[in-house]
Amino acid sequence: MSAARETALRVLNACRVNGAWADAALRSQLDRGGLSAADAALCSRLVYGVMQNRLLLDFYLGAFCTQKLDHLQPPLADILRLGACQILLLDKVPDHAAVHESVELAKRSGRGAAAGLVNAVLRALAQNKGSLPPLPERDEVRYLSLRYSHPKWLVKRILPILGREETESFLAADNSIPPLTVQVNPLRTTEADLIAELMASGVTAAPHPWIPGCLELSGAGDVAALPAFREGKLLVQDGAAHLVSLAAAVRPGQSVLDLCAAPGGKSFGAAFAMEDRGSILSCDVHENKLRRIQDGAARLGLTCIQTAVMDGRVFREELASRFDTVLVDAPCSGLGIIRKKPDIRYKRADDLFSLPVLQSQLLENAARYVRPGGVLVYSTCTVLPEENQQVTASFLAGSADFSKEAFSLPGRGETDGELTLWPQRHGTDGFYICRMRRDD
Repeated sequence: MSAARETALRVLNACRVNGAWADAALRSQLDRGGLSAADAALCSRLVYGVMQNRLLLDFYLGAFCTQKLDHLQPPLADILRLGACQILLLDKVPDHAAVHESVELAKRSGRGAAAGLVNAVLRALAQNKGSLPPLPERDEVRYLSLRYSHPKWLVKRILPILGREETESFLAADNSIPPLTVQVNPLRTTEADLIAELMASGVTAAPHPWIPGCLELSGAGDVAALPAFREGKLLVQDGAAHLVSLAAAVRPGQSVLDLCAAPGGKSFGAAFAMEDRGSILSCDVHENKLRRIQDGAARLGLTCIQTAVMDGRVFREELASRFDTVLVDAPCSGLGIIRKKPDIRYKRADDLFSLPVLQSQLLENAARYVRPGGVLVYSTCTVLPEENQQVTASFLAGSADFSKEAFSLPGRGETDGELTLWPQRHGTDGFYICRMRRDD
């Protein structure tokens, strides 16, 4: 299993040095091939185990390491975290193997002089894992921060929103393995037929517990290798994102603008609802990202989607009051998808302060493209009110011709025009959706 550990270390190094996202860096490394299925599985468990539990692992390692982990020469801290992950979190790796492989990993990484330190720290951790130092339960914020490896600033922000008990449920959900959710392409198959086809391919598929048109899969492996995927019968998309199309209630023949469209999921969902009849203009500020939308539309057999490079903050006169529905899936902190991108939690709070300004600019400009009587839908994949309710409330306060409009969701009844989805409540990504209508 040495190859698995070496690959995991390369992924963690890419995250630390290049600022890469763990899921993308892991996929890149695994795509290079050379790992057996068992190695690839172990590598993935190690990367996500470290990312999801880094603060907790550091707390326990700190009890047996005379130096602060942040002061160790790279990549020693990550080697220790990988070793601790195996000792404390993985049942099938013997402690002696975790220690030995970590020592060898240090040597192969050019840190042979520190092999003794790695050996001493991890042996001590293994010998004392039944009597580890207790977490500071009297300090509520620090305890939750360490127990679930979320920064203290985020714990402090969520506690007044959810309270102690549900905050802990939210943090635990962030460290869980999310189901693989796909949306059925109704233009090419039916839910029943797709389930039967996937099951025949060895994939376990079941209807989503409450969102129609979505399935939850297990045992799918590389989804892109499935015939059903290649034939455009499904779209990999969390149920929360699919709800944007349901909330927008787009209909065949309408004109739709997706202002921040890449990688295209909201546009594809709208095209399904429109039965590929009408027009969708999918825009993004980065031209290279539009290729993914074009390729996705071709795979799914969608012809109503056109793409254009556009800065959503800059007004385009020729698009004024032209669209029945405008979608604004705004750039955000991503704090609703931590269970899929575990390293999002380690963003600095200061990096997020400017986001509401950008979000407000996008929303205010998007409103100018909605025809009288048309619909404006704002969404994010975060759960912070300052990026969600506060943005839409500020917009509505300054836009007399727009108002929130109630919408219904299956199994959830009618909302007052906005909804925050939480992983621990709804089993979806954390998400916010607000539907607004322009006066005739």
